[in-house]
Amino acid sequence: MNITLYTKANCPQCTATKRQLDRRGLPYTAVDITADARISDRLRNEGWRQMPVIIAGGESWSGYRPDKIHELEARCR
Repeated sequence: MNITLYTKANCPQCTATKRQLDRRGLPYTAVDITADARISDRLRNEGWRQMPVIIAGGESWSGYRPDKIHELEARCR
């Protein structure tokens, strides 16, 4: 399953999400939205207002969600 994690600098929720994904051994692609304004604009236009944004296996959410990460881990195993 492909996991994409949209993040930005100085984002405690982004750091916590990365830490949980790493701790659980879930591979992901991190995309810093501050590096490309087009990505930031696209996420904003899609209605995302909080970082991080996680897209995985047809599911997506924003913010630090340990419950969702746990569910994601179960689906990946």
